[in-house]
Amino acid sequence: MANQITDVDMQLLATLAGHLAEDYPDVDPAWEGSPFEWILTKPSMTIGAIGEKLVAGLSAAKGFDVTRAPNSDCDRLVDGKRVEIKFSRLWKTGQYKFQQLRDQEYDYAICLGISPHDAHCWILSKAQIMEQWGKADGLPHQHGGAAGRDTVWLSVKPNDIQPWLEPCG
Repeated sequence: MANQITDVDMQLLATLAGHLAEDYPDVDPAWEGSPFEWILTKPSMTIGAIGEKLVAGLSAAKGFDVTRAPNSDCDRLVDGKRVEIKFSRLWKTGQYKFQQLRDQEYDYAICLGISPHDAHCWILSKAQIMEQWGKADGLPHQHGGAAGRDTVWLSVKPNDIQPWLEPCG
């Protein structure tokens, strides 16, 4: 049986929250009918794990040997190469944002982006990442301040890809 709210103030708060819920739909209407729609309802950490499983499954289906990573510096081993996996959905701004790229022990980063009825993928070598590290038109720092120099992110508009990234996708 569901818990009954007996406190009058709590009932008022619950009623207000119920009315506000109409202003915040679970899924963006652009994603309705998408095979990926269900992913958007999951928490961020779960979405990242789903992205890792999608990349691992697709890689295995394409004939690559995929195994678990030996430590937390990468997500998987793909044909013996250490691979970091980043996953993004298409933002309302029309771009993907692959977040929290770090200078860790991996050979490649696979960035998989999903849109309602399409997907895009870029594979960047660690050398390419380090070459673009901190550049505004490459991989800008994700966080400001002196302490925010340990992570960068990749923003990609699939219809307007940066020239340096074109050979990677």
